[in-house]
Amino acid sequence: MENTFLIGKIVNTQGVHGEMRVIPTTDDITRFELLSSVFIDDKEYEIERVRYHKQFVLLKLKGIDDMTAAERYKTKEVRIPEDWALPCGEDEYYIKDLYGMKVVDEENNELGVIKDIMFTGANDVYIVKPKTGKEILIPAIKECILDVDTQNKTMRIHLMEGLAQ
Repeated sequence: MENTFLIGKIVNTQGVHGEMRVIPTTDDITRFELLSSVFIDDKEYEIERVRYHKQFVLLKLKGIDDMTAAERYKTKEVRIPEDWALPCGEDEYYIKDLYGMKVVDEENNELGVIKDIMFTGANDVYIVKPKTGKEILIPAIKECILDVDTQNKTMRIHLMEGLAQ
């Protein structure tokens, strides 16, 4: 399915009635409550219930009614069509806009491009692939991320001590 947003990843089951633990990849986890369905492997599933436990969204989908059925979805991505996405506010951007973005330091020295994003729970971590050398891990925190320009696909960062070799 093209033109979709990743909104979470199923990491485990919850209980014996088919609920799934989802690590959300959206800033506002209550966003799940606004959805009537989601897509997994290009198939649409109706949402029966959404609740929360710690950093997880607990998702119960119609037709998945026991732990054995829910286990088949471990490691799967939860997606929605792009046109279901909420509009971004000022100084906000979609995670999908970051992939391939050029990363520069405060002096505009090019450090590489964002190749992947780790969702750790505390804060995201951008994996930057330089032209040569080792990957650089950039925590998505205000102290590091100075500016994100989605129009020009450029992120300006403060490279904190110890982040690059």
